[in-house]
This record gives sequence, structure tokens and C-alpha cells, in this order.
Amino acid sequence: MDLSTIARWVILAGFAIIIIGIGLWLAGRFDLPLGRLPGDIHIERDGFSCFIPLATSIILSLLLTLALNILLRFLNR
Repeated sequence: MDLSTIARWVILAGFAIIIIGIGLWLAGRFDLPLGRLPGDIHIERDGFSCFIPLATSIILSLLLTLALNILLRFLNR
């Protein structure tokens, strides 16, 4: 693998990080309840806190799968 191929992958990874960052920023800006959904588990005890975002993980997985499938179908044409 030559350096130009590695450079392309690094640039694509950078764009992906930027897009994820913008998405997170918009989620915070519009006060989306990610992390506070009914299926998310939050346990607090004295000196102990555990957070398991089950519902948020499932929804994000579905959305990312849908977006990736649409993108791949668009690129294969």
C-alpha cells in the first residue's frame, strides 16, 4: 500500500469524524433525548454510577445501518 492510498483513508476518516461531531453537536443543540430514552439503564449507588444506553444504542445502530445502506446503494450505481 502506497502513501497516497493511506492518505486517502486518513482524509476519509477525518471527514467521518467531522460528520459525527456535527451530528452530536446538532443532537445537543436540538435537545434530542439520546441517552435519556425509556430503555436506557442508569444505576446510582453510594460512590457508584453505571449507565447502559440500550435503547439509544439500538436506535443509533438502526439509523447508521440505514444511512450506510443508502450510501452504498448510491455509490454502486
